[in-house]
Amino acid sequence: MTWLITISGLSPSDLLILTAICFFAGLIRGFSGFALSAVAMAAGASILPPIELIPVLWWLEMTASTIMLRGGWKDADRRVVFGLVIASAIGTPIGITLTTSLPIETSKLIALTLVVALSVTQLAKIRLAFFATKPGVYSAGLAAGIVTGLAGIGGMVIALFVLAQDAPARKMRAALVLFLFFGSITSLATYLAFGVMDQKAATRGIVFILPTAIGVLLGQRLFIPRYEPYYRPFCLSLLIALATFGILLQIL
Repeated sequence: MTWLITISGLSPSDLLILTAICFFAGLIRGFSGFALSAVAMAAGASILPPIELIPVLWWLEMTASTIMLRGGWKDADRRVVFGLVIASAIGTPIGITLTTSLPIETSKLIALTLVVALSVTQLAKIRLAFFATKPGVYSAGLAAGIVTGLAGIGGMVIALFVLAQDAPARKMRAALVLFLFFGSITSLATYLAFGVMDQKAATRGIVFILPTAIGVLLGQRLFIPRYEPYYRPFCLSLLIALATFGILLQIL
């Protein structure tokens, strides 16, 4: 335990809390197919500022996406996903530039507000018709990249994109998995270029790989098809509650 505290640069309590958050976020991702970074950001922003948490989320997403990649490759529309990834690669540097230039408290509020706004939009099943067009593919990817740079939750934007397609749940899960995997590869270049992915961030990310992987694997085992209609509303409601609580902590 002592060596984990030393290499992570976290206090014992922060290390334990973040470990629990990563496990729970992995659990949510395992049975819902999304929301890992959103849960971790909503619950963890009070411990680490977004600029430090975002590169840690990269390791969590790569872990989850690698575990879940097989189904994503099989079921997703790969041509559309790659269009999203290319546009996202353009948007991520914009988001990171904004995050690195903002005061920490402001960046926390922006990140948490984005979690609430995107969760409410999905919970209300608001379909953005423009996303169903060809220009909408690249617009969604660009927006996902910017949101990734701001809060590490670009997958939430892609979920809105898939919702606009009125796609089956399996295809939606697959598109999210595939985007998060390849999007993580392109975003790493941005994080390295901006110095966001430094040794401390990488060490913390590696430390939290195991609890995240355990959570994802357990979440997949807990997935029960007949309860699938309830998973997304539950996860989105949880995100709204967590992020709203985080916002209140910031402003009160």
